Amino acid sequence: MPTRRIPMRKCTGCNEMKPKKELVRVVRSPEGEVSLDLTGKKPGRGAYVCRDAACLAKARKAKRFERAFECAIPDAVYDTMEEALANDG
Repeated sequence: MPTRRIPMRKCTGCNEMKPKKELVRVVRSPEGEVSLDLTGKKPGRGAYVCRDAACLAKARKAKRFERAFECAIPDAVYDTMEEALANDG
């Protein structure tokens, strides 16, 4: 039986390629709302980040989510993402 291919994604914080299951998806919905997608099934454009607060902080400082989603992201959204990552991990 052939081995299954593991989908890889790049973390926006540390820029490392990791298996998709190890990362958390951040999604911009078609309405323009940015949120954390712990299930990985929400519709919209996605970007991935490690389940580490340091990687989220790096992505926030370098404005990588703004670049990926081509829109401004308020600080309140980052704060809720940090809380969700802290509760998830």
